[in-house]
Amino acid sequence: MKISCLSERLDTYYFSIKKNRWHWIFQIVCRILLAYAFIVAGMVKILGERFASGLSEIHPMGAYLEALHHTGYYYTFIGYAQVLAGILLLIPGTVFLGALIYFPIILNIWILSYAVRFVGSYMTSPLMVLANLYLLVWHYDKLRYLLPFSRYSKGVSLAKPAKYENKFPVLFFAGVISTMVFVIWFSFYGHEVMPMNSLKDCKSQFIDRGNEEAGFEFCECIHTVGNPLNDCLDRFEETKSRINEGGSQYISPDI
Repeated sequence: MKISCLSERLDTYYFSIKKNRWHWIFQIVCRILLAYAFIVAGMVKILGERFASGLSEIHPMGAYLEALHHTGYYYTFIGYAQVLAGILLLIPGTVFLGALIYFPIILNIWILSYAVRFVGSYMTSPLMVLANLYLLVWHYDKLRYLLPFSRYSKGVSLAKPAKYENKFPVLFFAGVISTMVFVIWFSFYGHEVMPMNSLKDCKSQFIDRGNEEAGFEFCECIHTVGNPLNDCLDRFEETKSRINEGGSQYISPDI
């Protein structure tokens, strides 16, 4: 009984969202931005160019992208999948299908970006995942047929309202802005150390911060020696501990 009551309340809330003009505009903005990002990125792969070509091959993300670039038609396939998902998002009748194709790709990019701390998509990828999730929720009337729910409406899709409501959803957009601010803040301050995209940029984050020696050693470990990120992070913590204990002798990062 409680589950049924909750389901009815969710349906009521969902119906109110579908009738709101501001939510309707927001989902259009999400569709356009997501489509643009994937079409551009996909065309790079279809044309056979390496994505983020300016990134060093020994950089954690650079090594991954270099290997991916040499996978042949698999690399091209990813490009076509991205372009297809982007185009489907732009067509009103195929948005739901586009969002379904889009989601596993962007989720993988998000996890990858966080795993190697790639600044190029560290901020944008989680926002794109959330925008993609919003589009799936916007099409919940179709999505619930793929979910293990016991209750279904008679119609697969809700009809477009004759007139949209103009009440501005203050709490919703306050949540959107708060989430964006948090993601941006976390991308800048969530980690003490980021490999960045170049040796110069990497070293710049440690200047006048009191841990320059450990930081510079970390940057050399990433950009000059090419060791894995986790190994360089371990060396960074070891060097910091050694310095705090009174030592300052430099240890080569390739040992």
